[in-house]
Amino acid sequence: MNEEEKKNINHSTPATAYLNRDLSWIEFNRRVLAEAQDQDNPLLERARFLAIVSSNLDEFISVRVAGIQDQIRAGYTKMDFTGYTPSGLYKRLIKRVTKIIADQYRIFKDISRQLHKEGIVFVNYEDLTQAQELAAEQYYRDIIFPVLTPMAVDQSRPFPLVHSQFIYLAVVLLSKNNHEEEPYFAILQIPSNLPRCIPLPHRSNSKKRQFVFIEDVIRQHIQTLFSGYEPVAVNEFRLTRNSDLTIDEEGAEDLLEEIEKELRKRRRGVPARLEVQKGIHPYALEQLQAEFEIDDFVFEVEGPLDLGFLRNFAGSLKGFSYLNFPTIEPAYPAEFDENEDFFEVLRERDVLVYHPYESFDAMTDFITQASEDEQVMAIKMTLYRVSGKSPLITALANAAESGKQVTVVVELKARFDEERNIAWARKLEQSGCHVVYGLVGLKTHAKITLIVRQEGPELRRYVHVGTGNYNDSTAKAYTDLSLFTSEHQIGLDASELFNQMTGYSANYDWNSFIVAPTNMSLSLQRLMHREAAHAAAGRPARIIAKMNSLSNQPVIDDLYSAAQAGVDIDLIIRGVCCLRPGIPGLSERISVRSIVDRFLEHSRIYYFENGGKPEVYLSSADWMTRNLTRRIELMCPVLNSDIRKQIVKILELSLKDNVKSSFLQFNGNYERPDDKKAPFRSQFAAMDVRYWKGNRVLLSNPKHS
Repeated sequence: MNEEEKKNINHSTPATAYLNRDLSWIEFNRRVLAEAQDQDNPLLERARFLAIVSSNLDEFISVRVAGIQDQIRAGYTKMDFTGYTPSGLYKRLIKRVTKIIADQYRIFKDISRQLHKEGIVFVNYEDLTQAQELAAEQYYRDIIFPVLTPMAVDQSRPFPLVHSQFIYLAVVLLSKNNHEEEPYFAILQIPSNLPRCIPLPHRSNSKKRQFVFIEDVIRQHIQTLFSGYEPVAVNEFRLTRNSDLTIDEEGAEDLLEEIEKELRKRRRGVPARLEVQKGIHPYALEQLQAEFEIDDFVFEVEGPLDLGFLRNFAGSLKGFSYLNFPTIEPAYPAEFDENEDFFEVLRERDVLVYHPYESFDAMTDFITQASEDEQVMAIKMTLYRVSGKSPLITALANAAESGKQVTVVVELKARFDEERNIAWARKLEQSGCHVVYGLVGLKTHAKITLIVRQEGPELRRYVHVGTGNYNDSTAKAYTDLSLFTSEHQIGLDASELFNQMTGYSANYDWNSFIVAPTNMSLSLQRLMHREAAHAAAGRPARIIAKMNSLSNQPVIDDLYSAAQAGVDIDLIIRGVCCLRPGIPGLSERISVRSIVDRFLEHSRIYYFENGGKPEVYLSSADWMTRNLTRRIELMCPVLNSDIRKQIVKILELSLKDNVKSSFLQFNGNYERPDDKKAPFRSQFAAMDVRYWKGNRVLLSNPKHS
């Protein structure tokens, strides 16, 4: 839209003031794709960004697009608050997804060419040397062939179950005895437990590493699986199914068993997308589309299906460290490093830890010490997503086995981590932990730990509140904040929050916490209205909000109202943003920026200037409808003034970034700043912990960047 069109916006038509969530998601992945294209990023890191786009797209289609398809099938035609009907949005998404896939494979070709120059080569089977061909044949015979299962499709053998997001071969065959017969059809699953890229023999003194795709090796030897038939075409395909779970929590006698049952159903979810090899045989495509009943979300791909393989591939290469970002060793928090007794430290002061620049080991050590401390009476913790070999699980189990009261609220409905969480829940129960699966109808997304310790005649509470999951693996790749405190009022609220999650508890007048779904929406509204009142009275008024996504209409409307009242608002939103900045008279005071860099920006930080008496909150919640209404979420105030200053400094880093920031424009596009200042990259600056954790006086009301 041009300036004239902006002025003519009718504010009584809400749709003109909002951006669509799903289209905004596509724009986010364009920003990730831009990192795969950025020549300044190391080559293997560019490959990883390409893999991230691929896996992001898989989840988007299996959940968001599949949900829109369900609405269309159900005849739902109501327009959402951004002005789209399901069918209208679906048509837009087909175009956008088609474009982003084409860009993915264009960039993949460029990365492949540059990898070739560095000696990392994807080789076509027909280009193998004689020695390499012999090695590939032996690998096929000894390793691949024994695990292959060809599955014919005919009158006596119905179409087998095709699993979501696995690669298959569609095989069109003719009888060697009678070519006049109708073609025969079969499918073959590519083994997912074997390497996608098979290394080929190379000279001992050569730095070149060559690889052939497993599907190419199988295709070359397909005749071994269909003796008596002549293969006419062998083409890859990949299906994405609707992966959302529909769980009747109120009617479920055992939630764990109900989720296990739904996970089995997920394998047969309605097909949402079909990817096929470019140039697929028409008969094979006809068979696939007829079986999956899908005709509009079909994508022909010129290149290997599922570029997500690049993540593991890049991590498996030896001798090419110069093609990766330099490794960083997270600093162990100095406050704890000086004194091994966490409880003694926290009795004196609060501690802020910024991951991944500071080590998640501090959290693990905190729980481990608590599990071994004879004075610790109880440990309570929420678990949403944990790593495959989480040391926290071991520490909690040990604590329970030693006689401590250990309560763990495990969220079984954490999407795509359901099976892992079920396994953890069973292990914890076997160790004697009290395992609770949360409240009916709500996901437990708050990240909080409470440790109750006997200290003389009194009990003291120690609390950890985080913006990210208790996951030692993602803590190395996500930016998140951890607050350790023994503040009395936070401890009281932590006890009550766990009581509400595990038992029956009436409404509670929180001392300091803001909790969803009980009071977070109303509290956010009050905080924003308070800023507006400060602005109207000429007092300092400002909001800085850092989150992953913003899509809740009432929150957006409150931000618009605050901006109209004179509040300056800086939004740092990595992903989806439905707020449209730059509308005259409505959102001119609002800036929206997204930072996409080496680490995934994941921390949720909310700053309210409050007339010169700033309030800062750490939170598990984005400002999305699901976070505010369908999840147990937490906003925890930062009561310590020194910690508040550290967090303000972290926000300043993001606001100062002019290298990896992109600014949301009125039309929904993002643009890099045309900045003549010296380059400043916030994540690189944050690696120097002294930069944001020093004792320098920090501005409580930093100027607009």
